[in-house]
Amino acid sequence: MGKAPSHTPLQTPPRAPAQTPPQTPGYAFGTASGAEAGAAHRSEQYRWLAAAYDAATFDRLASAGVGPGWRCLEIGAGGGTVAHWLAERAAPGGHVTATDLAPQHIAPRPGLTTLTHDVSRDPLPEAAYDLIVARLVLQHVPDRVEVLAKLVRALAPGGLLHIEEFDTSYEPPLLTPDEESARDYEAFLAAKCAVFRAAGGDPHWGRQVPSALRHAGLTDIDVRPRIELRTADSPGLRLQLNHTYQLEERLLAEGLTPRQLSRVRDLMRDPSFRAASSVLYTVQGRRPGRGAAA
Repeated sequence: MGKAPSHTPLQTPPRAPAQTPPQTPGYAFGTASGAEAGAAHRSEQYRWLAAAYDAATFDRLASAGVGPGWRCLEIGAGGGTVAHWLAERAAPGGHVTATDLAPQHIAPRPGLTTLTHDVSRDPLPEAAYDLIVARLVLQHVPDRVEVLAKLVRALAPGGLLHIEEFDTSYEPPLLTPDEESARDYEAFLAAKCAVFRAAGGDPHWGRQVPSALRHAGLTDIDVRPRIELRTADSPGLRLQLNHTYQLEERLLAEGLTPRQLSRVRDLMRDPSFRAASSVLYTVQGRRPGRGAAA
């Protein structure tokens, strides 16, 4: 896109100070943990997310033409690897705003503003961004349809919305040492799905993203599904293993037994284990109107 107008950083209303970062019922993982173990699990989660998905995300964004002068917003920026990549691509003349419920994991750098922001409650400027990225965010947000409409309004005419979401309805075990191990893994997947739904999420929402973008008024809808093999040394399965620790109390509350949880962890570390990943949908849509891209 062409040279961007001056950027006004997103502002959020002031809030009363809290002793710990707020927990939101719309996010099964919470926001942050004051415990050392919880903070370590969160950092590990971001590391495996980046290892598993950054390369494909960067490839899709690069093919969309992200470059100098672009005004970009990433919601739910997590560890900040996507925001940092965008800031490098948007320079010179562009700017990236990265928001999260707990943005302390995002390292500072030129051309990047980080903000504590709840996309369900806090406002966004309208017609302000050439690109908005939401990776693995909206499936956790109970009011995702309303939030999607807010994101569309925040796009400048001709701006691009980039969404990545899972559909976890398909992620079966393929090779396990025995039938009990397969049942344990399936029980874990079912409990994890129940945890997300109890928090207001929809772990199958990925398949609905293309039609949701069309109903929100976007055009040029581009859908790319992706499925992978999960093995003990794959980042995607290491992320699943991380979830057994981050969500342990909630998984047990949904009926997974301590023995099953222990066996699932052992299974995920077994070099012979094979499973199909869930389907990751990467979907892009454009707000109608005259954009600066040729």
